Amino acid sequence: MELGIGMFGDLQINAKGEIQPAQQRLQEIIAEIKLMDEVGLDFYGIGEHHRPDYAVSSPEIILAAAATVTKNIKLSSAVSVLSSSDPVKLYQNFATIDLISNGRAELMAGRGSFIESFPLFGYDLQDYDELYEEKLDLLLKINASHKISWKGKFRPELNNQEILPRAVNDNLKIWVAVGGTPESVERAGRLGLPVMFAIIGGQPIQFKPLFDYYKKVYQAYGHDMNKFEVGLHMHTLFGENSNEIADYYYPLYSAVMNRIGKSRGWAPYQRSQFDSGRSNSGALIIGDVNESIEKILAMEETFGLTRFSAHMDVGGPSHATLMKSIELFGSKIAPKVREALKK
Repeated sequence: MELGIGMFGDLQINAKGEIQPAQQRLQEIIAEIKLMDEVGLDFYGIGEHHRPDYAVSSPEIILAAAATVTKNIKLSSAVSVLSSSDPVKLYQNFATIDLISNGRAELMAGRGSFIESFPLFGYDLQDYDELYEEKLDLLLKINASHKISWKGKFRPELNNQEILPRAVNDNLKIWVAVGGTPESVERAGRLGLPVMFAIIGGQPIQFKPLFDYYKKVYQAYGHDMNKFEVGLHMHTLFGENSNEIADYYYPLYSAVMNRIGKSRGWAPYQRSQFDSGRSNSGALIIGDVNESIEKILAMEETFGLTRFSAHMDVGGPSHATLMKSIELFGSKIAPKVREALKK
């Protein structure tokens, strides 16, 4: 199982509501990715957002910069908002990162957590589902062939058009991110695409039928099970002391849940929810090394994972806290998880 980190580029927001400068956070992110590579983590993913509380609107630029200061770690979006992107340019950008990094780039396509990109780039939210389906179709065709003839509803057609540059080995690794809809799971299984499930609340065991359904569809369409890949993305932060990291993180985590929840009609986030999420049956991995090892291994056993993604910057923990969490993940947690999985 691959072990790595996902981020959204959350900016730190203090008690006065003052937002950290994006320039500072971007520099911190590059230093954090460099450390992930040095401690031997397998992959890094960065999300795309177009909001004042996030620093990253173009994952590919961050990944290109990271490619120059890392040697081994895979570099992915998490996610690229495919519905409001041009698949041609998206492929070209990630193929370029792949060439710069000597084949370490991946693209994770998704619908995104927010909707700001739709009006920003001139798309109608009423076309939400059709946009994603059409653009995923085009992206996969580009990945499979140098020259494309294609016609859709939302983008000008392509007539025997060559798409350059090409990724290393002429194949860009494309993942899809899914939430909780069977339709998205069925599509991924039918197309034979690796899937990242995001579980950020409730009890992870509730998602087991979707994991099973994905595997069933994948097999039913005759895809090679030797290439089967499925990942899990969970909100995570590691510390030396379980209670100390929880007490530090709760105010930051509850603040971001309430900022998002205010626009979505959620009830105020409570400490009881946070503590329940940290329990063995919850969807948060926020604690010390031993707790985290046990919970990651439990997720692997439950879902048959090939990848675990620790979403580590939710709510804007400090750079120092993130660096410590990364160091613990790479030097103490990951080795124990890998050792246990070999038995």
